[in-house]
Amino acid sequence: MGAQWMLAPFLALLLVAANADVAAQEKVIPVTAERFKFTPGVIEVKVGVPVVLELTTLDRKHGFQVPDLKIDETIEPGRVTHVRIVPDKAGTYDFHCTVFCGSGHEEMAGQIVVSP
Repeated sequence: MGAQWMLAPFLALLLVAANADVAAQEKVIPVTAERFKFTPGVIEVKVGVPVVLELTTLDRKHGFQVPDLKIDETIEPGRVTHVRIVPDKAGTYDFHCTVFCGSGHEEMAGQIVVSP
């Protein structure tokens, strides 16, 4: 039984190291929303590479929807919205704002481009 107790801290350390390694491999991409645009307007990622989109707004509440990737988030002023994705196939996926923000709202859109 003594040997099991000695292994417990070692196993815990392995789990912490494994989680840190996964987090280190994630690509973090800041995305800013403001009337009537997203910056960047084109987000480039690779198949199989974990990505965290850090969504913020400079002015008011906005939405961020990528229908083909089943993403539908609200971006609130003063907060960061994290969206984690691991693209599984190459393609171009349109995103747009889902919260009406004025006469230029229809143009508030962009693309996520996933390459092999």
